[in-house]
Amino acid sequence: MPHPTQLYQHVPESRWPIVYSPRYNITFLGLEKLHPFDAGKWGKVISFLKEEKLLSDSMLVEAREASDEDLLVVHTRRYLNELKGNGHERDFMGDKRVYIMDVYNRHIYPGDRFAKQAIRRKVELEWGTEDDEYLRKVERNLEKALQEHQPDVVVYNAGTDILEGDRLGGLSISPQGVVKRDELVFRLVRGHQVPILMVTSGGYQKRTARIIADSILNLYGQGLIGPQSASVSAQNSDTPLLPLEVP
Repeated sequence: MPHPTQLYQHVPESRWPIVYSPRYNITFLGLEKLHPFDAGKWGKVISFLKEEKLLSDSMLVEAREASDEDLLVVHTRRYLNELKGNGHERDFMGDKRVYIMDVYNRHIYPGDRFAKQAIRRKVELEWGTEDDEYLRKVERNLEKALQEHQPDVVVYNAGTDILEGDRLGGLSISPQGVVKRDELVFRLVRGHQVPILMVTSGGYQKRTARIIADSILNLYGQGLIGPQSASVSAQNSDTPLLPLEVP
């Protein structure tokens, strides 16, 4: 018996392909200020974009929280029971429909050697890798990945833990390098006429919100995102793209 869902919604053309909810920002009696992770960075990104007159509340798509019933539309109960925060490699182990390319500091990630087998293209970096080498490897490997696998959609995990000074990432990428990386990825993927969904991932410094906002402003300035870009992408794929907020 099919499961009902309320997640599918009509999005007017006047809205941007930016999904956001104030619930993304985590607060706990002010204690979040003591944590190295900026738990309010997503709200800050939106605030920066509003200050730059790029966005208003009426232009955003607000995420709806996915219930278990919603998730059961596309997943099994067993899968949900087994779901675990860095599990996407294990989740898609052996699924040839999914192609995972991962760029990482090889000395700290991934610790799960079994799950590592699911990464089809591994781009391993050394401690302190800087902009030129990093961008060169991302571009070369993404081009090869798009030749090896013709995707219906690309989910781009745009982490900022690559930034210089991030103690968990261990790399030395400048803010300008992050902006260039995002532009590079969008240009390559859009050049193949493939829709792309960018999610902001790890990044454990207070300055990451400003850098993410600057990257989005650059993507807009380069004509790589915006309402018109979203409609073009949708016309070039029969695959529906459903943004979910998982509780």
